[in-house]
Amino acid sequence: MAVRVLIVDDHRIVRQGLRLLLGQDRDIEVVGEAANGQEGIIQAQRLKPDVILMDLMMPVMNGIEAIAQIRKDLPDTEVLALTSVLEEVSVAKAVQAGAIGYILKDTESQELNQAIKAAAAGQIQLSTRAIASLMQRMREPEPPAVRELSKRELEVITLLAQGQSNKEIAHTLNVSETTVKSHVSNLLAKLGVQSRTQAAYQATRLGLINISQEPEV
Repeated sequence: MAVRVLIVDDHRIVRQGLRLLLGQDRDIEVVGEAANGQEGIIQAQRLKPDVILMDLMMPVMNGIEAIAQIRKDLPDTEVLALTSVLEEVSVAKAVQAGAIGYILKDTESQELNQAIKAAAAGQIQLSTRAIASLMQRMREPEPPAVRELSKRELEVITLLAQGQSNKEIAHTLNVSETTVKSHVSNLLAKLGVQSRTQAAYQATRLGLINISQEPEV
């Protein structure tokens, strides 16, 4: 089944270009477009896409606000922030709002297609430069109180932060995908966040995990 994609960008030519590029991949279906964050929310609620490509700088309502609302209303829809600017603050805000990834508009079409498919599978999508910006932002003190994570939850969040999907995590830990989904839900609740990317971001900031470490299995 093709990944259903909604494009949200205030430039018509960008939307048309993305639709044309994505249309060349039989595993991706562009189901709609929107010209600003507010329209994006309405279209997302109507179409319920698998993935949304969300520009950040738009009139009426910006992408950050739209991401937060969409993630609240449609937790099964993943959002990829798509922008021409890589800024430390915007990366952090996009992740904190619930974006599963942060992709630059100069990304090669094949890489963008792969990022969309990976996002639909629940894999975190951050470019090397975006990760560097996010890690820089993490240095700022902002430690919220969180409930203690179990050993298994720490293993799950470590693999999640390394970009593994639920299916891959299940295979690595030799458990069912349903069990992994349950652990992820518990992690989101304990860390006080709404998305997988936020969970990985928060756990790393709090020193609970190191994205380079391997879980004990």
